[in-house]
Amino acid sequence: MSQYLMSVWHDADYEVDFSGDEFQRIVAQVDAYNEELTAAGAWVFAGGLHPASSATVLRLSDGEVSMTDGPYAETKEQMGGFWVIEAADLDAALEWARKAARACEDPVEVRPFQDG
Repeated sequence: MSQYLMSVWHDADYEVDFSGDEFQRIVAQVDAYNEELTAAGAWVFAGGLHPASSATVLRLSDGEVSMTDGPYAETKEQMGGFWVIEAADLDAALEWARKAARACEDPVEVRPFQDG
């Protein structure tokens, strides 16, 4: 089995309203999806992220590491959460990603981990 990263993408200015009905509906869908992943033995790890504005970027330059606030790249979309799953192959991972996109109602990118 190979491992895959399924990342969820949001508009750059997303905010999560934890008390809103829409958020509660999506949380229920994602919880059901997570239970399906777990029951199938595909679950490895998952997590939601704060907006990129909460990020700190560390860069090496001339032997020194500097820190700056904010995202690494300026972009219209940002990763808002992710799953790490185990799947037999890319086709199986893509099927899990289809279900993830339905559950969270946002785009989901699939990338295999490097072997080694």
